[in-house]
Amino acid sequence: MQPSLSESIEALLAPIADREGYELVAVEIAGSTSTPVVRVFIDRDGGVDIDAIVDANEWISDALDEADPIDTTYTLEVSSPGVDRPLTKVEHFERFCGQNATIKTRPLDGRSSFKGTITSVEGDTVLLQTDEEIVRIPCSAVVKARLKGHVDFSQKGADE
Repeated sequence: MQPSLSESIEALLAPIADREGYELVAVEIAGSTSTPVVRVFIDRDGGVDIDAIVDANEWISDALDEADPIDTTYTLEVSSPGVDRPLTKVEHFERFCGQNATIKTRPLDGRSSFKGTITSVEGDTVLLQTDEEIVRIPCSAVVKARLKGHVDFSQKGADE
């Protein structure tokens, strides 16, 4: 089977990202086929600030211009993975054990949507504690997965 456009772009950018000191978290293609949006999520130790985004935008644009994998005009968006970080690799699930996630899969025992806490990874299988049970999800069945970030907007400590 031929790789998707996002997989092809990820294969192109991953070694460059590594060389530049970044982790290529995910590549998503959105919008219409005539004017797609290419979303590239990057991270690095210490996080990603605006200067890192500007830097990465430059080498990503250069690599895409040189390889020319997209037949039409497109919009490039480069960003950090954010609080609702995409989980695209087994290593991501391992790194974020103990965190809450939402996982969409191909149908597994009549279900395709799961929410819970990543408890562990066994080989290529994610164990997710839902409200009802521990679900074993093969990574090969995952269509989309994201952390469920929690932002505390309370003012606790602000006046102390």
